Amino acid sequence: MKTFNYYCDESTHLENDGKPFMLIGYVASAYNQVKLHTEKIKELKVKHHFYGEVKWSKVSHSQYGFYAELVEYFFASDLQFRAVVVDKTKIQNDRFGQTFDDFYYKMYYQLLFHKINMENHFNIYLDIKDTLSAKKINTLKELLNLKYSTIRTLQNIRSHESLLLQLADLLIGAINYLLVNDRKVMAKNRLIEKMQKLGGHSLQQSTSKESQKLNLFFIDLK
Repeated sequence: MKTFNYYCDESTHLENDGKPFMLIGYVASAYNQVKLHTEKIKELKVKHHFYGEVKWSKVSHSQYGFYAELVEYFFASDLQFRAVVVDKTKIQNDRFGQTFDDFYYKMYYQLLFHKINMENHFNIYLDIKDTLSAKKINTLKELLNLKYSTIRTLQNIRSHESLLLQLADLLIGAINYLLVNDRKVMAKNRLIEKMQKLGGHSLQQSTSKESQKLNLFFIDLK
């Protein structure tokens, strides 16, 4: 059996943050390739004299060269990315007798459910966001472990501990930026154009379910 690592992150996922979309996604790597990918990204950082964390919020003209090569590396490698996107204005928790937290966990389940199988093992890492991170892990364990005994690890990590988790932040941030039409930073616009060209698909709509490299699911809430 093969083992895969999933590095999960989220953006504007809180109920009252004033943002229109919830995004939850992950970067996936074969376990035995994690070190390789990490070293390759470190080499890019050294090449471009980039010393901080990889974050969408830090994409700028002065650092565009680094981020452009990082995106190129992602699409040339066997790394994979999946995200679910929700228009928060269409969430109807009262109709379904659920809380916003209930809905949030359902979306996490949607993110992971279709890609986890019994043929492989999985290590799932979530970015620590707040004091509720421990509760989040316990809730997801209850949801996922009931069905999958193939999940070996499900735990929180801090973003500075994983360059692949930082890459997830970058990709999710790009989608969110495009969706809210915040076209103020030219370097970010150029990077999104590169992502869409290399991925062969718009970042504003769902891909096919079978899409491996870039798998996007814009959930239609009815």
